[in-house]
Amino acid sequence: MSASRPTIALRVAPGKPSAEALAQMDKRWRWRHVMLAPHRLGFLLAMVVLVASGAWWALVLVDRPTGWLGLSVVLPPTLVHSAVMAFGFIPLFFSGFLFTAGPKWLGVEPLPVQALRYPLFAQAVGWCLWLAGAHWHAFVALAGLALAWSGLVWMTAQFWGRVRLSQAQDQLHARVIAGACLLGSISVAGLWLSLALGAPALARAWVFTGLWGFVVVVYVAVAHRMIPFFTSSALPMVQAWRPFWVLWLMLGAALMQVLAAWLDWAGVPASAAGTAWGLVWGTLQLVVGGVLVWLACVWGLVQSLKNRLLAMLHIGFLWLGLAFLLGGAAQWLAWGLGVGGLGLGALHALTMGCLASLMLAMVTRVSCGHSGRALVADRIAWTLFWLLQAATLLRIAAAVPGVPGVVVRWLLLLAAGLWAGTMGAWGVRLGRWYGCLRADGRPG
Repeated sequence: MSASRPTIALRVAPGKPSAEALAQMDKRWRWRHVMLAPHRLGFLLAMVVLVASGAWWALVLVDRPTGWLGLSVVLPPTLVHSAVMAFGFIPLFFSGFLFTAGPKWLGVEPLPVQALRYPLFAQAVGWCLWLAGAHWHAFVALAGLALAWSGLVWMTAQFWGRVRLSQAQDQLHARVIAGACLLGSISVAGLWLSLALGAPALARAWVFTGLWGFVVVVYVAVAHRMIPFFTSSALPMVQAWRPFWVLWLMLGAALMQVLAAWLDWAGVPASAAGTAWGLVWGTLQLVVGGVLVWLACVWGLVQSLKNRLLAMLHIGFLWLGLAFLLGGAAQWLAWGLGVGGLGLGALHALTMGCLASLMLAMVTRVSCGHSGRALVADRIAWTLFWLLQAATLLRIAAAVPGVPGVVVRWLLLLAAGLWAGTMGAWGVRLGRWYGCLRADGRPG
């Protein structure tokens, strides 16, 4: 009797694996699964550098006033910190986007993961050596920096290769990103040469060149292309609006920050012309900041609050405008009251508020989508995002003029500890996803 019954094919949906196949799927973490897609390898190695650098900086801040850990110093810790935050994990996160979404933008074949192994491993290993060498031997730090530079140059050449093969009509965003990667490679080379020559002030100028001319340029190019698209897809009542004058404004503002870094290195702010420059630059930053805050609202900041994952993107972009506003206020305070220090708050509004928030949002989105999970920010992701916002506010508060030194030290420790804990939890969680097969059984 049972033999006469029709056979029922248990499939989740057309094109998806059967229920039996999903039940038998290997759910263990395996290295070979990391090599299934570019974003898996790039994001995993980025998480390693992110977690290591966050823990390292928290330990440095604990040891600085107490000496409990007995850390020796062969390179300025602040310079080591700024370099790894600008050039360490962020380009590795870029690799996951550029070699996953980039070929789709350009209409070309993606590179196999095996082709990315050396450039990505070179960067990850190089930056870990950079951190170790900062307390061990300058030669080790410089060797690690050279290794990381070689990986970034190789990665840049690979992305330029995809761009040159493209026949797509719209290549603007990809070419802007490729040009920024080239400037990033030059900046790391400049950083290495400056340290080899014993010129830390020049090294700092190269770090800021890379931060604004490489990292921020890539961020604003991706934001201009993707945030309106994501918003209109999730919220049909919001139209995708991305005029190119907005992109040119953001790129121009970033390059002005590069110019400001070199003028600072040349000593212009301390010269007779410094006051005029500071007022002009402060005013420009206030104008740019106001436009960017307005743009964040036009792009659907308020409407995005109904969708947690989308809200994370919009709040991260809002921080870009706030960073410019704080930077402009810092210039005017220095002129009007002779009060300095707020510039560090503006810097961390950019790095922790904008760049880290967008990083957390975009990487979470890509990781969910490419691991077969729903495109939502669950309770864990949402909590981690707000812990990051708290760490950002603590760090900005530490830069407010007039705060007592003992309070500043505690604020810095709390901000660094919260950053390290938040990124550690996020990195461990997503790091497990990259070594496991997709939850829906599909390839990738």
